[in-house]
Amino acid sequence: MMQPVCLAGPTGTGKTAAALKIAEYLPVEIISVDSALVYRGMDIGTAKPSKAELAAVPHHLIDILDPLESYSAAEFASSAQQLAEEILARGKLPLLVGGTMLYFKALFDGLSALPQADAELRAQLDAEAEQIGWPAMHAKLATIDPETAARLAPNDSQRIQRALEVWHLSGKTLSQLHAEPQRSSGVDWPLLSLEPQDRAWLHQRLDQRFQQMLDQGLIDEVKALRARGDLSPDLPSMRCVGYRQTWEALDSGDFKHLVERGSAATRQLAKRQITWLRSMPQRQVVDCQHPDAALHVLAALQKALR
Repeated sequence: MMQPVCLAGPTGTGKTAAALKIAEYLPVEIISVDSALVYRGMDIGTAKPSKAELAAVPHHLIDILDPLESYSAAEFASSAQQLAEEILARGKLPLLVGGTMLYFKALFDGLSALPQADAELRAQLDAEAEQIGWPAMHAKLATIDPETAARLAPNDSQRIQRALEVWHLSGKTLSQLHAEPQRSSGVDWPLLSLEPQDRAWLHQRLDQRFQQMLDQGLIDEVKALRARGDLSPDLPSMRCVGYRQTWEALDSGDFKHLVERGSAATRQLAKRQITWLRSMPQRQVVDCQHPDAALHVLAALQKALR
């Protein structure tokens, strides 16, 4: 029976190549599960599929936002499920591909019953932050919801604002609401996971990949984003791995250690992604180091659809 299939994996494991190989054999449309690919003008540092690749297979949830905007896991889950229904209606296979594990979690586990955004309250919080600064707002959050504050940076304005907003609107903290029963049930779609058997192999691949991004013009890409004048390093878009480190290098003028910092951040991201994946018992692992990994993914996908 035709149903959506998810293809996950840590960064740098060949998910895009595998998805394009699948598209040679099956009528698929790809739904991106990537919190960085949603942004326009961020191509090199996100390893965005090329124009030719995007043209070869229909892609969704890529280049849908300006870097000034934000995109939540809840918005993703809603969009992805709607797109999957539309793709199935066209007689094609929805293939969800990416490495943003929070998005996958929102899909599989469902969503907490969080209050909707309140424009007036957000304006009040912004005005307060203008007076005392976001680190002080973070300290305020820490007295209300220490669990949520502990995982947020003091300048993470978007998430601090949302946590305070939820508390004002519901009288409950984010951590309390996340612990409550889910508002919507999650999906039960097959999950294939490209993972390395040898972590050192992945590290070498990620180091080479970040150097390639620099060779392709990552610094100039970040310079162009900075030149807009309306972006800041606190935005979700600019906190993406590679962009944050390059922004900091442009601030400090220290490009000598950019490769080292960028590679280290990418390795840490991959480690977190693998940890997330190992908490998903339904996943079927495919060895990304195998020379025919893409064909192995195709075989696993076809088996899952029987």
